[in-house]
Amino acid sequence: MSSDNVSRIVSARVNDPGAIAAAAARRVKATSLLGEHGKAMIVAADHPARGANGVGGDPSAMADRFELLERLCTALERPGVTGVLATADILEDLLLLGVLDGKSVFGSMNRAGLAGSVFEIDDRFTGYDVETIAAMGFDGGKMLTRIALDDPATPSALVDTARAVNELNDHHLIAMVEPFISTWQDGKIHNDLSPEAVVKSITIASGLGRRTAYTWLKLPVVEDMERVLASSTLPALLLGGEVTDPDAAFASWGRALKLPTAQGLVVGRSLLHPSDGDVAGAVDRAVSLL
Repeated sequence: MSSDNVSRIVSARVNDPGAIAAAAARRVKATSLLGEHGKAMIVAADHPARGANGVGGDPSAMADRFELLERLCTALERPGVTGVLATADILEDLLLLGVLDGKSVFGSMNRAGLAGSVFEIDDRFTGYDVETIAAMGFDGGKMLTRIALDDPATPSALVDTARAVNELNDHHLIAMVEPFISTWQDGKIHNDLSPEAVVKSITIASGLGRRTAYTWLKLPVVEDMERVLASSTLPALLLGGEVTDPDAAFASWGRALKLPTAQGLVVGRSLLHPSDGDVAGAVDRAVSLL
């Protein structure tokens, strides 16, 4: 990112903090969550707030904020990209840079379950709240909801997610729920990506809250996606995760996107940090699947 853009962000934060709210107020909102291709293409960048800065073999790939913002700007300017998902610090920088016009914007809400921590399942809401998402004119909020049957913190995590689902639905804003069945193994949390576990996570997540008119799911692409996505009628956005084999990943995304509840992609690290370093090329390839 150029030094001029960095200076502009820092100067606003130091000398004119109100510029952030002003930028949000004048932002041109998206007319639809879906692009001209009829699907959503959302770039995710909320990983650093959970302490998850690594990509591939680089444990600090997403830790350079200037570089991350530059990669985000590159992704957001590509045709077919419809929106972004991030925490307040990143979204406010993007607002100050003026790159969110016409994009859907989703605030990441629960980030307390830090990666690798002993309290990872106790994923309290330390990011956006619904009141601020609404005040900023954003389109919704996202909740990571890991369900660990062997961890007593799970009920509280489910209650907090249900409360956010209720409040977002009350405001007619999208509640993007990302559920996993998770287990503790050797002191670390592992998400079970078997079709049976993903189906169970979907059926649990679909029932959270007193109404679900504005609830969408954010789901991994696993084996037997036809059966997996048949477990709910809620709209589903497919997450990318960390990709080791790009060709296989893109092929699996393409097949899953043909299913009726699949409404698009929410992809972060594999587009912002592709193995060949070509952010624009990775984004264009993902958009082509839509």
